[in-house]
Amino acid sequence: MLKRLIASRETLLIVAILLLLILISSRFPGFIAPSNLANVFNDTSPLILLAIGQMIVILTRCIDLSVAANLALTGMVVSMVNVALPGLPIAVILGIAIGLGTILGMINGLLVWKLQIPSIVVTLGTMTIFRGVIFLISDGKWVNSHEMSPAFKAFPRAELLGLPVLSWIAIFAVIVFTVVMTRTTLGRAFYAAGGNPHAATYAGISVGRSQFWAFTISGALAGLTGYLWVSRFAVSYVDIAGGFELDVVAACVIGGVSIMGGIGTVAGALLGALFLGIIKNALPVVDISPFWQLAISGGAIIIAVALNAQANRKKGRIILKRAEQIR
Repeated sequence: MLKRLIASRETLLIVAILLLLILISSRFPGFIAPSNLANVFNDTSPLILLAIGQMIVILTRCIDLSVAANLALTGMVVSMVNVALPGLPIAVILGIAIGLGTILGMINGLLVWKLQIPSIVVTLGTMTIFRGVIFLISDGKWVNSHEMSPAFKAFPRAELLGLPVLSWIAIFAVIVFTVVMTRTTLGRAFYAAGGNPHAATYAGISVGRSQFWAFTISGALAGLTGYLWVSRFAVSYVDIAGGFELDVVAACVIGGVSIMGGIGTVAGALLGALFLGIIKNALPVVDISPFWQLAISGGAIIIAVALNAQANRKKGRIILKRAEQIR
């Protein structure tokens, strides 16, 4: 049990994060101050939310490349709604954001499930469509801070027990989806659909329906993040969160989520997101251009996939050795 815990991806990531913090603090001690670490977590909260949804999608042997475009479209819609109806309660704004994000996720899920189009093709297409719709409804214009109502901008920044609401939403999502993935029939269906689709079908689990619900959850979280993003940064435009889908996939893969499906945890996605979040916040501190973030994310994906492939190859060799021993 102890050996398995030490060898787990989550434990290795915790060690890597601690070593990274020690390395950064050796030059800049203020980086590990509790207040700064709280800020780092808050900055990483949107990535955590999207990584949880992406993890569920990847578990079912799919991928959602439209999450950042979903975020951007939802953010633009709620920004424009706020400009038109500044007195609308935040609860209604949240409902619109989550509802629209869910619908966009359902579109992806239905195309994958009913038409059996590869998810990478579907989400590349919808990613482009969503970005195009943003341009059409906004006419390419920005929604700036002075156009947004104070309540619209204040919600994610409001503090509760020393942490912003944005951070608490990420913490709540981690807890809820940990329970969903480990204690519910739906969570077990996600693992079964990706781990062994044929066995899942024989067991009465609809792989296509599981993939549909995975995309729906991913879309809902992207919609929620869309409002939180534009309200926190107080700006909305066509290219908002451009390229962010790469960070989301990187967080999942670094966290031990297998791109072959069936393997991954919410804790792993959380740690992968925190690892990238610390690197992103540390880059300006160590005088490295933030534009290296995309290169680092891409490199991290390649390294993590290579490690996963190596681990699977070793497992295969162990099985073969056991088979030879039985003979």
